[in-house]
Amino acid sequence: LAQAILAQDILARKRHPACAARSEARGPEQGSLGTMDIDLLNPDPREERTKHKLKRMIQSPNSFFMDVKCPGCLQITTVYSHAQTVVLCGNCNQMLC
Repeated sequence: LAQAILAQDILARKRHPACAARSEARGPEQGSLGTMDIDLLNPDPREERTKHKLKRMIQSPNSFFMDVKCPGCLQITTVYSHAQTVVLCGNCNQMLC
């Protein structure tokens, strides 16, 4: 057993300098936990908004429905936020968006 420990010690001393520097830069391997760069429990709301809708911590769509009031007859119409067609008022045919 003592010979095995002595052999490991000799091999460790003969290690390449770059490998030795890398192992020293890592620090002690036992009993230390590294810190993360980001907080996974409390993400930044600005960063969450910029992520893709499926990559967010809580998946949510980018689109929504909104109630638009017609300026002419004051009737409220529900319009999809990403509507690709022109939405007209049901009463006065005025363009809402």
